Amino acid sequence: MKEKIQQICDDFSKKHNFSGTCLVKQGDDVIFSHAYGLAHRGFNIPNRLNTMFDTASITKVFTATAILILIEKGLLHFDDKITSIIDLKGTTIPKDVNIYNLLNHTSGIADDADEEAGETYSDLFINKPNYSIRNTCDFLKQFAYKQPIFKAGTDVRYNNCAFVLLGLAIEKISGQDYRKFVTDNIFVPSGMLNTKFCAMDEVNANMAEGYVGHYAKNKDHIKWRKNIYSYPPIGSPDSGVYTTVLDLDIFIRNIKSNMILNSEYVNMLFSPHCKFAKPFNCGESSVNATLRKGYAFEFVEINGNVFCMRKEGLNDGVGAMLSYYSEIDATIIILSNQTMCNGECDVWEMHRKIQTIISA
Repeated sequence: MKEKIQQICDDFSKKHNFSGTCLVKQGDDVIFSHAYGLAHRGFNIPNRLNTMFDTASITKVFTATAILILIEKGLLHFDDKITSIIDLKGTTIPKDVNIYNLLNHTSGIADDADEEAGETYSDLFINKPNYSIRNTCDFLKQFAYKQPIFKAGTDVRYNNCAFVLLGLAIEKISGQDYRKFVTDNIFVPSGMLNTKFCAMDEVNANMAEGYVGHYAKNKDHIKWRKNIYSYPPIGSPDSGVYTTVLDLDIFIRNIKSNMILNSEYVNMLFSPHCKFAKPFNCGESSVNATLRKGYAFEFVEINGNVFCMRKEGLNDGVGAMLSYYSEIDATIIILSNQTMCNGECDVWEMHRKIQTIISA
């Protein structure tokens, strides 16, 4: 198995420009782990297994966990309305949107960039400085005055800014900055020593820069561009925490062992919570697979049974995939600091090939 997985990763590095790290682990056994490419192209600094990568939307998993911590303590409830927790006066956020809706993408609120409609997040900052958005409340002006897309609970649509509202709820209830609450209550007790909210305008050790490939009309590669103007300079409740493949595996296994949440809430985090399911392509046309939302995690179900739970992240210069297979207690984690067109740096195809091997 190790040799087959290594062949996949080596091929993606040589043929598809993969730059990043990959970890495949089952129980306590590391099946495969390796780093490829460069963390800093200017100084030719290689990626290592303990290099921290931007994870984009995988950050939502930590926000959902933080919400469950507050619910477990009795400080918050799933049916609490977000407008009763934080001041949203003058916005278009409906009064019936509750914590449950925000967690599983059934809120119906407008997003800052509607990814399901094909909008690109980095385009938000073509005419406005990305450094103007640093605190959680700074995001409100980007979405809170748009009209909702549907009534809460009547449909499902992926939504980044739902997690911004959850982050504001965490700050209101805890009295702490979102990043400090998550660090103190998740990263530190889990022993995630290489997981941080790194600001792109600060000096950070052991952090991979993000790169976007640019091409000529004849599809020849011209240059690499840094992603420092593509999104806010520091991570927020919906995106941008930096971590390693090793720390993400630690998180999954420590959550499962009830280190952060008790078993009732661990089961909630590890289960789907949305009545709306969408067809999902597992790579096998004969497989009847669907995708359902949970609390930040998504769940691939085959013939009604959970096959795996997963969370992906994608931004300019960021490609990330975290998946867990409970029946075999296995994780596949891929983090990349390069994105390109023409199908290169496709961590999803890389993940699918590895998944086929471990689930055989």
